[in-house]
Amino acid sequence: MQLQKMDMNLFLVLEAIYNARNLTRAAEQLHITQPAVSNALARLRRTLDDPLFIRGPSGMTPTPLTESIMPRVQQALSLLGTSLNEYRQFKPALARKTLRLSMNDMAETLLLPRLLERLEKEAPGVTVESFHVPRDQLTRELAANTLDFALDIPLVTAPQLQQQRLHQDRYLCMLRNEHPLASESSLTLEQYLQLEHIHVSSRRTGPGLADIALNKLGRRRNIKLRVQHYRVAPLVVLRTDLALTVPASLAGQYSARLFELPFQIPLMDWHLLWHKNQHDDPANHWLREQLLAVLAA
Repeated sequence: MQLQKMDMNLFLVLEAIYNARNLTRAAEQLHITQPAVSNALARLRRTLDDPLFIRGPSGMTPTPLTESIMPRVQQALSLLGTSLNEYRQFKPALARKTLRLSMNDMAETLLLPRLLERLEKEAPGVTVESFHVPRDQLTRELAANTLDFALDIPLVTAPQLQQQRLHQDRYLCMLRNEHPLASESSLTLEQYLQLEHIHVSSRRTGPGLADIALNKLGRRRNIKLRVQHYRVAPLVVLRTDLALTVPASLAGQYSARLFELPFQIPLMDWHLLWHKNQHDDPANHWLREQLLAVLAA
């Protein structure tokens, strides 16, 4: 017998008949008709090649095969029922789950310390894994449940995903306190363009938001250093005369001279992304609330 080819509902009928010892009462317990119970029993008999119950004066008497398998059937049904109840009633304090996030190093810096502090109090059994998933693979990984959430720019071409704005930030220009321009009250566009810049991108080539904005003005900045991660770039700024165009939330963590940009650049917009299949999952819903609350604080 191949279990994967069986209708699992038949085991519910088997348990009901076993408990009631009567087809009519079993049907009442299951809220189905008595012929439906008889039909299910007939299918089970054919599948298991056993009568399963013998009709007698005291009702339906289980056969030895039924008596043999019922403890495990009842255990399995009970375990399934418990799992479904836990699913519907997610209890953070009792949860044992791994939360898998895709985000860059700056998002890790801003989110993880506060998130872990919150989880330690509310859901100590939840562990966290953070790693980078390429943008073109996010939908597939979220659909496969190998990833729970992603923090990224809005993905307008991904209808399978749910998205919610998580954080919005403006860009500033960072210089070290000893920089020749540090004493200026503000930066002009010409001063900004005369600086040597650090460009942060996980890609090997291609412009950033600042470059795109400057291109619209017919201008171009001088990029001296290109790095993958935002966390290393301020450390270079603090030891050189290089300039960094950086989100304000990260810039404020360093003792450095910060200037408003002398040109318009779009705000940095982070969205929380998850798959529509997980939208009504109580665990996913609770974790979404925690992520949103952490960055809203």
